[in-house]
Amino acid sequence: MKRLILEMGTGNDLYGEDYTKAAVRAVQDALHHSSLTLFRSLKLQHDDMQVTVNIGVQKPEQVDAEEIKKQIPFGRVTVQAVKGGLNVPDPENDILSVVATAGIEAHIDIPEGRFKLESGA
Repeated sequence: MKRLILEMGTGNDLYGEDYTKAAVRAVQDALHHSSLTLFRSLKLQHDDMQVTVNIGVQKPEQVDAEEIKKQIPFGRVTVQAVKGGLNVPDPENDILSVVATAGIEAHIDIPEGRFKLESGA
């Protein structure tokens, strides 16, 4: 499998201290940076993709991986939450704002010899 796409995004939950909500927003941010015209142009199938979503938050155990998977419209999806992101405390108001980061990778199997790069004129 070759990695064809890598997109990054950030998201936050300013008042609810909800790590999944921040992660969903990070995934949506990353997806809004992508346009997968490559698949249409090369006649590849979206569902042949293996999609890996890496989420960075301060409390990875509080991320609902199934909710993150629902955000990805194509492919076979795996989600991994790791320590990362950022918590921004507001002690004056007893609020913790959560910042999540997302890295979304799309891999696809490209059969040897199916495509050939040619030098441009």
